[in-house]
Amino acid sequence: MTNPPIDTVEHVEPDARTDATVDDGGSTASIDSILSRFDAAIERLQTPLESESEDDSAEAGQPEAAAESVEPLESAELGVDTGPSPVPDLELPVSPDLDDDVDVDVDVDRDAATDGDVAGELFAELDTEPAENTPAVSYPIADVPDDLDTDAMVSIRGLTKHFDDVIAAENVSFDIRSGTIVGIVGPNGAGKTTTLSMVTGMLRPDAGAVLIAGEDMWQNPEAAKKHLGIVPDRMRAFDRLTGAQLLHYAGVLRGLDAATVRERTTQLASALGITDALARLVDDYSSGMMKKLALAIAVIHSPKVLVLDEPFEAVDPVSVAVVVKLLREFAAAGGAVVLSSHSLGLIQDLCDEVAVIVGGRVIAAGTVDEVRGDESLEDRFIALVRDDEVAEDMEWLHSFSG
Repeated sequence: MTNPPIDTVEHVEPDARTDATVDDGGSTASIDSILSRFDAAIERLQTPLESESEDDSAEAGQPEAAAESVEPLESAELGVDTGPSPVPDLELPVSPDLDDDVDVDVDVDRDAATDGDVAGELFAELDTEPAENTPAVSYPIADVPDDLDTDAMVSIRGLTKHFDDVIAAENVSFDIRSGTIVGIVGPNGAGKTTTLSMVTGMLRPDAGAVLIAGEDMWQNPEAAKKHLGIVPDRMRAFDRLTGAQLLHYAGVLRGLDAATVRERTTQLASALGITDALARLVDDYSSGMMKKLALAIAVIHSPKVLVLDEPFEAVDPVSVAVVVKLLREFAAAGGAVVLSSHSLGLIQDLCDEVAVIVGGRVIAAGTVDEVRGDESLEDRFIALVRDDEVAEDMEWLHSFSG
């Protein structure tokens, strides 16, 4: 089958182009002249080099073709580099030879199942035990105090953490027994979040120890963390997942099967009032919705201990009542709860015990009635924390700018 003839394009002579001029820095040049130079430059670039033509002719057994003579052009005049391209350096670095005294064992024992199967051999190597001389990653473990209460669900002794010259926690100690709810209160920056971070194993203390259901948090962290459900103050979630997907991920990660995760997700979403939001991306959740989702994630695997940092922040009153009921039922079933909150009225009504932290130190601890005495917990807290040296030179605050 022959191809149809290709229409030829009529060549236009330079003198047939429109005679126009351009101003280039004060000098006048003809557009025709510029275009003709570019035509010649392109023709030259498309013409094979003489050496390449000779090689091609010799390999093909054809007579040498005469190259057209092209008037040399100055590259500076056209702005085009018409010279031959530099030859790239294709030399590759060679690995140095192995020392003579290094033995390389390439023999691999093969069994009948993986005979000749290189991939099988590679995966088999991954399953082997590490060499005895392989250094293990180790971290310093704080000394374990002798007075840790192994009968308590959570026993905290001597937790200390300094950030340079700032005392975040200093010798913090208290116990949380099964069936109790303990509240931690204190002003902003008192060390509440730092203490809870060390209790949950998210922050390594400078000194002290924590037992969770009898497991040492730093000597056996994997076993200790299995008993924990955590609501951090600032939860970072996979915000491109939906609420249902995030709950499924959390449940499966905790070892639950898919059917159990679906059942518990439905129950928790209904109780916390987030059923309609499960199909939405977490990125679209409000702060209160995120707190409720975080609580659902914390309890979905039925832990023994709940550690909640500001669980009621930005949560509506109806949902707060639901969460309070959930926590009371959890403690009544034998669980232990430790939470921090600035809502002292809620702490007084909900918690069995309370610890007041100021400047990283526990300044008062015990049952709610023991700490508050004859006052409300809020009044007692203010009396413990406030600075009596109140500034008196602030009359300007009452003068109201006009």
